[in-house]
Amino acid sequence: MKALIIDDDRVLSDVVAFTLRRAGFETVQIYDGKTALDRWEAEQPDLIVLDVNLPQFDGFTICRRIREQATTPILMLTVRDQEDDIVRGLGLGADDYITKPFSPRQLVARAQAVLRRMGQAPVPAVRRVGRLTLDPSRRELCIDPGEPVALTALETRLLDYFILNAGHILTADAIIAHVWGPESADRDMLRQLVRRLRAKIAQAAGDLNPSDYIETVPGLGYGLSIAPASD
Repeated sequence: MKALIIDDDRVLSDVVAFTLRRAGFETVQIYDGKTALDRWEAEQPDLIVLDVNLPQFDGFTICRRIREQATTPILMLTVRDQEDDIVRGLGLGADDYITKPFSPRQLVARAQAVLRRMGQAPVPAVRRVGRLTLDPSRRELCIDPGEPVALTALETRLLDYFILNAGHILTADAIIAHVWGPESADRDMLRQLVRRLRAKIAQAAGDLNPSDYIETVPGLGYGLSIAPASD
């Protein structure tokens, strides 16, 4: 599935694009209103993430023009949180409205909910690094040439985060914020989750040492020790 991200804040646009790519979307980033209308026709995206404050044409104008021609789901993402702006955006045909700052997990959940209402469903991307494969939609881990091993939702989220950052050590706080949210877990819970994931890796790897995959750096955090396979 393809998402068109229209936001003149390039840093935030990159965050949104990374978040959606991690959820299985192909992304196209646009930074002004006029280009957005041209690229929307050319790209024919499955989802539009649209800021309100844009150069040339604002988000309300873009939403109105797109809605006059198509039913493409539109998720408005903006710093404007006044009720009148929200009502205006929804009245012009936006399917949902999120105010900045936002939670990446909330953004993905809202995007998926909008697509479900439209009878579509994004497919999470299969992750591969070295001999390890993760299928998030099935919650399965496989280490070639072994058989798939079932994971829990938290184990899947943790391994997915490790794969996306393969070769780098992630701090415990960053991992907790990604997997549970910043105030939903502690380091003891993270250690238990890492231990369970290592056990699943050992099951999938057979005679391989699971520590060869998940590295611990005392006082800092954890990381997947395999560098991403080159294209």
